[in-house]
Amino acid sequence: MSTQVNTGTSAIEARLAELGLSLPEVAAPVAAYVPAMVSGNHVYTSGQLPFIDGKLSATGKVSASGADGTVSPERAKELAATSIINALAAVKSVIGDLDRVTRIVKVVGFVSSTPDFTGQPVVINGASELLGEIFGEKGAHARSAVGVAALPLDAPVEVELIAEFA
Repeated sequence: MSTQVNTGTSAIEARLAELGLSLPEVAAPVAAYVPAMVSGNHVYTSGQLPFIDGKLSATGKVSASGADGTVSPERAKELAATSIINALAAVKSVIGDLDRVTRIVKVVGFVSSTPDFTGQPVVINGASELLGEIFGEKGAHARSAVGVAALPLDAPVEVELIAEFA
């Protein structure tokens, strides 16, 4: 399927602007993969880290307290939202216009956390809640939130998504 180029502002990007957000440039891959891939009428994104202006916005493990150099659940939730914005940029890079998204099908979130931290679902709510604010009912999705020992570049969170489009 060919990429369609959008020369105007889409309704989704206008909604992002209302929320004080905008799509960044797609983050350059840190290994041998592509940021997003189309198969049929679905877009699969690679895991997206919380990059802002090409830099990882935080590092470390998430803990319940956020003490001793760890990341708090509240900050990690913000990082999950940043990661999902990066995922949406990857989606746009292959379909041209986010208005073509008919449904967010699935979100998978990984949280690099201390062994005693069990709040991964709350952290990944940062991504899920933002998708709801952006897409409304079309943003409702299946989801997994997984705790892991480490993530690339010592990122606290990584998020990927599957979107259906027309």
